[in-house]
Amino acid sequence: MILLAITEVVVNQSLPGCPNKCGDVEIPYPFGVGHQSGTGNKCFLEEETFSLSCDENSKLWHRNVEISSISVRGHMDMSMNVSRVCYDGSGRVLTENAAYLTTPAFTISSKENKFTSVGCDTYGYILGSQSSGSAYGSYATGCLTKCNTIPNEENAKLNSNSCSGIGCCTVDIPLGMRNITSQAYSFNNHAQVWDFNNCSYAFVAKREWFNFSLDFLDYLPYSNTPLVVDWTIPNGTCESAEARSDYACTSNTRCVDSNDGFGYNCRCLDGFEGNPYHPDGCHDIDECSIKNNCSKTCQNIYGISVALLFVITLVFLLCWVHKRRTLKQLRRRNFEQNGGTMLQGYGSMLEGYGDRTKIFAEVELKTATKNFDESRILGRGGQGTVYKGILPDNTLVAIKKSRAGADPRQIKDFINEVAVLSQINHRNVVKLLGCCLETDAPLLVYEFVDNGTLLDHIDPLKSKSPIPWDTRLRIAAETAEAISYLHSAASIPIIHRDIKSTNILLDHNHRAKVSDFGASRLVPLDETQVTTVVQGTLGYLDPEYLHTGQLNEKSDVYSFGVVLVELLTGNKAVEFNRPEQKNLAMYFVSSMKEDRLWEILDSQVLEQEKNAEQLKGVALLARKCLRVNGEERPTMKEVAIELDGLIAMEKHPSVKGEDSMLDENENENKSILGNVNVLDGYDDASASNSAGYDSIQKQIPFEIADGR
Repeated sequence: MILLAITEVVVNQSLPGCPNKCGDVEIPYPFGVGHQSGTGNKCFLEEETFSLSCDENSKLWHRNVEISSISVRGHMDMSMNVSRVCYDGSGRVLTENAAYLTTPAFTISSKENKFTSVGCDTYGYILGSQSSGSAYGSYATGCLTKCNTIPNEENAKLNSNSCSGIGCCTVDIPLGMRNITSQAYSFNNHAQVWDFNNCSYAFVAKREWFNFSLDFLDYLPYSNTPLVVDWTIPNGTCESAEARSDYACTSNTRCVDSNDGFGYNCRCLDGFEGNPYHPDGCHDIDECSIKNNCSKTCQNIYGISVALLFVITLVFLLCWVHKRRTLKQLRRRNFEQNGGTMLQGYGSMLEGYGDRTKIFAEVELKTATKNFDESRILGRGGQGTVYKGILPDNTLVAIKKSRAGADPRQIKDFINEVAVLSQINHRNVVKLLGCCLETDAPLLVYEFVDNGTLLDHIDPLKSKSPIPWDTRLRIAAETAEAISYLHSAASIPIIHRDIKSTNILLDHNHRAKVSDFGASRLVPLDETQVTTVVQGTLGYLDPEYLHTGQLNEKSDVYSFGVVLVELLTGNKAVEFNRPEQKNLAMYFVSSMKEDRLWEILDSQVLEQEKNAEQLKGVALLARKCLRVNGEERPTMKEVAIELDGLIAMEKHPSVKGEDSMLDENENENKSILGNVNVLDGYDDASASNSAGYDSIQKQIPFEIADGR
């Protein structure tokens, strides 16, 4: 009990001959300023990551960011500008600025910070990356808030100091985000609310720092905000670093892997204090030197360690028994909370299927993935990480591990999804083999597909030999058939809600497998649409669904239309460095209107003249799928039939469907060009990555992480 009562004292130590402070900010090693006096050695561990500077005003800087505190526990306090855009009464921009924070060596703490948008005609987003290099692999999140009139007295009272959606909204920061850009936007240049709110604001700040006030709609008094970044030793994990000569943890320390997968930190062992990175290491705590800790009879616990050995052994055994019992109870509680009892009730429904969904034990999946080792990671997504696993019978599987605990409100939907997906037996849908319910969040086990994603094979940056046109067309047809099956042939219709090229896997024969049902929704047979939290991926999101929150099968049709355009052009759905137009769907539709289809097609599909009719047919089909009005889009069944007809055209050139839904001279009175401008460079974009739709009457939060 004495050990548990002792508070670890963290001593911020710099190297000998190095500055210990800059102003009031202490500088603990591995950070440092300049070089040691007398030796000329560096005061810091690594030049780029831990090198700081102290200016003439005694302010501490990392690159161009001012630092207010550093903790050897792995945290650093700094500040970031507020992004704002303001308008005059005629809707002209008065002030506009984005906020940037370049931290390639550090990640924005998802635990300590929140992203906030303020305004009554406002949406804001935060863009970042999980790599320390360029923006490749960037992903974003954000939120929006709209209120057409000044909040009444009742709402003002309810929303005082609360960022609950009226004039203010907030979202969590995704895990592992770095090199961030924050940007505020307006829907209508504040024209409708200008008399009481003429600015939009967006910023990242500590969770407990910002308290919203309705006065902020008139003026936000902050130009910058405090935030927390997490720092680590970047050279691999504990397991890999401990064997190297540059291992940073010194004597009497232990190593702790970072939560976001980037590097590791060092901690003093229990009973020791100090700087775990300093060459002197951590030192034994003399408990008797701690004031008010004990009376005159106090002794240093390490001085009587031999006498306590028997007691410690006994306590260890008791703790081991207690831990076993607690672990068993925890697994049972997790099983019930994750809907295990409910899933068992589906046993009669699942009978008759040869490959019945299996409920795995946690230890089975830990063994299959070498305790979820980083070397087994296949990819990271918005809802978790996917690992490669090998079952005892040498079956290869893909195991999806969630990052956060399951929401009890979603357990019933999860169980329904597992029950329905376990009955799906389609050659072009990744098969769900089972799940594990003993952990704090369910683990899903899928069949393993060995040839990467569709994007890996059509993106010239990833593939040296992109797949030919006939293979692309077959993949499109197989994918359309699978989605059509989900919409119309499954026992309960399923809307996938995240159709994209990275969710279409390919086997060794380049056969398509639709995957990732984490965002899917079941649609009861007596309903044609459901109202959901708006969720999707930048560049693929149905603009009609974004505006209304009403999800139906035509939302999948729009997303599939974007995939068709990717197959035709070899470009990604969103390319921030593309000079013509960042959004591929809008660029494609506008190019067709200008009769420039052949200019934007992938050179790989133009090698043979015989492809011309098929290319034209697929392009017209894609344009129909991308119509803003969902009712004007074809169904997935019609799309699948059309693609099969185009494949038959190659085999039998004389066959050309007289009743084809494609019309070369069709006059589309609506196009993909809508009226929502979400990202800088989107010319009247109608799809959004990081904004949801929110009003006083309807609130639809929008969640995107790592692309979702």
